[in-house]
Amino acid sequence: MKKLLLSAMLFAASTGLVTAQTVQKQIVEEGGTGPFKSEVVGDASCPGFTVYRPQNLQQVVAQKGALPVIVYANGACFNNNVEMRLLLSEVASYGYVAAAIGPYDEADVMAQWRGVLKSAYPATKGKVVMANGEEIKPLTPEEIKAQQEEQAKMMAQATKKAKKAAAPQFSTYPKMLLEVLDWLTEQNAAAGSEYYHCLDLQRVAAMGQSCGGAQVLAIAYDPRIRTCVMLNTGIGDMEMMGATKECLKNLHTPMFYMIGGPADIAYANAQKDYERIADDIPVVMLNSKDGHSGTYYEAHGGNYAKAVVKWLDWQLKGQVAQSALFLDDEYLKLKFPEWQGVRKNF
Repeated sequence: MKKLLLSAMLFAASTGLVTAQTVQKQIVEEGGTGPFKSEVVGDASCPGFTVYRPQNLQQVVAQKGALPVIVYANGACFNNNVEMRLLLSEVASYGYVAAAIGPYDEADVMAQWRGVLKSAYPATKGKVVMANGEEIKPLTPEEIKAQQEEQAKMMAQATKKAKKAAAPQFSTYPKMLLEVLDWLTEQNAAAGSEYYHCLDLQRVAAMGQSCGGAQVLAIAYDPRIRTCVMLNTGIGDMEMMGATKECLKNLHTPMFYMIGGPADIAYANAQKDYERIADDIPVVMLNSKDGHSGTYYEAHGGNYAKAVVKWLDWQLKGQVAQSALFLDDEYLKLKFPEWQGVRKNF
């Protein structure tokens, strides 16, 4: 028996597999509005990522079966997912395990969004209220002028530095999404892991916001990906993170674009993507009036979180009733009167 145990330990050491070890944990917005209250987890065996999952994971799986998986890439391709914490926590509360690029961080979510919203307030948005009840007002003309002057100063300094040094590199890269999917696959198969037999790896979504959407496109060819969720993003004629319009030819799963309307910097590129996606790939695009920042700062991720949950429930859980938001214009108008939707290849 001792020899068998020693052999098993040596094998684990030789393969480099370390079972999941939760070392940090927090609960956001009381765990979301879904039936399975969520938590945010930092894991010692996967320090470059943050996991959003239901609390009491084993109990939830015993009740509902193995859970679908989401791999997520951040806006600006940041190595930090705090700005999407409200949405990801909300989605997890509906029975999903989401692994997001970026190490566990307990930064103030609202502090992150306050600056973003002040500098990118869409005229179409109207009143903006964050999850903590704080109202964000548009910049005054004086504030806009001061901001523009500061941005011009920073641009001049950056240009000066760029002449003396190589261009800075992003700290994240697209294949991180596949690497964390590999880690989840290993943990799902490892007896003793917190995720042992908890994950349904036949139901995997890749999701990204803004630059993170380019990272999703770059790995969308992977056969394990069953659907892609593209938030405020589009590649258009750009090249970003190794992704170009050629990546659209590699798509093999249904696509959902959630865009913030003409005020969204990604709007034009998303329209080009929609037109270029092949005729055998189902695609839906919804447009709101929220601009590039969506509703991620609102309570429980706002209406964007609701749309994401409905898409995932339809695509990964087979809940056909949830398809109404994406296929029925009357239903869309009833639920979100200001949104516009288009679809093709269904």
